[in-house]
Amino acid sequence: MKIAYLYTSLTTVGGVDRILTVKANHLAEKLGHEVYIITDSQDGRPLKFPLSLKVKHIDLDVNFDQQYKLPNTIGRYLCYRHLMKLYKERLSKQLCELQCDVVCTTCGRNMDFLDEINDGSAKVGEVHCIRKIYRNLHWLEAKGFPYKLIAKYWRYKNELAIKKLDAFVVLTQNDAKTWSKVRPCTTIPNPNTISSQTSPAPNSKRIISVGRLSEEKGFDRLIDAWALIAKDCPGWHIDIIGEGLLYNQLVEQINRLGLQECVHILPPTPNIAEEYSQSAFYVMSSRYEGFGLVLTEAMSCGLPCVSFNCPCGPAEIIRDNKDGLLVKNGDIRALSEKMKLLIDNEELRKRLGAQAKVNVQRYAIDQIMDSWQQLFTTVATKRHNTHA
Repeated sequence: MKIAYLYTSLTTVGGVDRILTVKANHLAEKLGHEVYIITDSQDGRPLKFPLSLKVKHIDLDVNFDQQYKLPNTIGRYLCYRHLMKLYKERLSKQLCELQCDVVCTTCGRNMDFLDEINDGSAKVGEVHCIRKIYRNLHWLEAKGFPYKLIAKYWRYKNELAIKKLDAFVVLTQNDAKTWSKVRPCTTIPNPNTISSQTSPAPNSKRIISVGRLSEEKGFDRLIDAWALIAKDCPGWHIDIIGEGLLYNQLVEQINRLGLQECVHILPPTPNIAEEYSQSAFYVMSSRYEGFGLVLTEAMSCGLPCVSFNCPCGPAEIIRDNKDGLLVKNGDIRALSEKMKLLIDNEELRKRLGAQAKVNVQRYAIDQIMDSWQQLFTTVATKRHNTHA
């Protein structure tokens, strides 16, 4: 098949960029498909993860970042309208030239017009976040009236577009339930992108957590939990690996709680497996997750994981007390107690970590990509038969 992925830009060391690159590479290298990744705002910046020579990257040179350089709301809005018009024209032309069997979108801004492009392809949407925060409409809703009305309109418009897709894919069964009144979903979790033959460092006193420094990742909750037990855990420390808007706020929190010597914020790295292998266990303190890719990554490296049971991914990944530990979402004290339990019990860390490495194999890339292959084949065949 000829398959195209639509994405804004491959410029961050983040989960979606990594997953999209890995899936495209696998479809081209292992399954023999003709694969394209079409971005709109790459703007000449290098890709963060290696892309197979068999995958063609096309950038439409629209660069939506231009709008954020303007000083006022009206100017940004007019610029956005112009860029959207340009984006629609260039994407429509590109897809009509390619004549793909399947076009797969991460359900971003192209959803506003994707169903209008008559290129003959089956359109598949995949979302990497829970429904509640889709297109960041929760930010508008939090501002109160009249923003709630605007958010309601956009949510209605987006869900109308999602109904028109040939298939719609979410990452977890729990999230699929939240979309059930909109349309039927296919659940395909993210593939594990890390394969490690090593075990956690036996004498490590390092706790690791990875992700954007943003509100949903809950690193403020992790720091608060650690503050409850830090003085009782000499030599142990937490490394948070990530970057984002909350960096200064988190550093201020660390300083205020006197944790400068035992909590560190480190920059992202494309070689995250090495960081896992130098750690004793992983902690996820997120308020919500689309899936929880970092959990499967850490588990594949033999790390036991402690996680808030937040919506929607952790409970579908971690089997409590078998390959990791789940904590009631938001219970800071319970999180600190589970962390202390692992710190004090090396045998428990070893048992949970060993089982994690076994259980996480259900997310092996071959198995996950077989599911994508079946879906793409089904929708492409149906589209072809319908329009034959």
